[in-house]
Amino acid sequence: MTPLLVATDLDGTVVRPDGTISERTVAAFALVEASGAEFVVATGRPPRLVDEIAEKFGGRGLAICSNGAYLYDMRARKVVEEYAITTPDLAEAVARLRAAIPGIGIAVEHADRLVADSLYEPWDWDRGAKLERADDATLLSLPAPKLLGRHPSLSADELLALAKPALDGLVAAYHSNGSRLVEAIAIGVNKAAALARLAERSGVAAQDVIAFGDMPNDLQMLSWAGTSYGVANAHPDVLALVDHVIGGNSEDGVAVVLEQLYAKENSVVGD
Repeated sequence: MTPLLVATDLDGTVVRPDGTISERTVAAFALVEASGAEFVVATGRPPRLVDEIAEKFGGRGLAICSNGAYLYDMRARKVVEEYAITTPDLAEAVARLRAAIPGIGIAVEHADRLVADSLYEPWDWDRGAKLERADDATLLSLPAPKLLGRHPSLSADELLALAKPALDGLVAAYHSNGSRLVEAIAIGVNKAAALARLAERSGVAAQDVIAFGDMPNDLQMLSWAGTSYGVANAHPDVLALVDHVIGGNSEDGVAVVLEQLYAKENSVVGD
């Protein structure tokens, strides 16, 4: 049976190393929808950085953003659901991060802006954000969909190894291969949970869902989906988990799979 719902990560999975998405991949996404199946983006990007991608393939569908902290309507260009870390948990998480990782810079991400302490060093994904420097009273004053920590020298893997035990039971720590960046969201918030909600609303069972990814923040989604695919350039943890390893993001690996699954379906519909 042809899958009824397709979920794909963006960066490192369908976005090429040069930051572009190929016309072949865009056409493959259109094949999915032409067959009557649902297409969902599931990304670590915040909503503001999904717009530039959504523009490429016509603003169709929904996007699970910030690893499940937001559900974003790509056609209307607006946040329709938000799941935030509470202010008490946010304050405790920041205190634990600073104690476990001296020198770490802290920022909290909201739908329309980024609030950061004096140590936080902006990076590529902070482009387009209104960056506000603030003291802790302001930084921690509102619930936040995402908490960010950036270090001057430690890698994302090194940061996660320190942050995960420090934050255990409080918030969910992960990384999406950001440069010297660790991220956290509320417990129970992740790509898999958001995708499961969407599938349930559409009456689609997990076994009828396929998912594509490349990084540790995709692991729960890949585990939940009936069939999982990891691109060849994926993190070792992803490659060890998925049902199928496919061509890398520079080889349009996702598009190849979608063509195989949906081209015949569209041919039958067209006939």
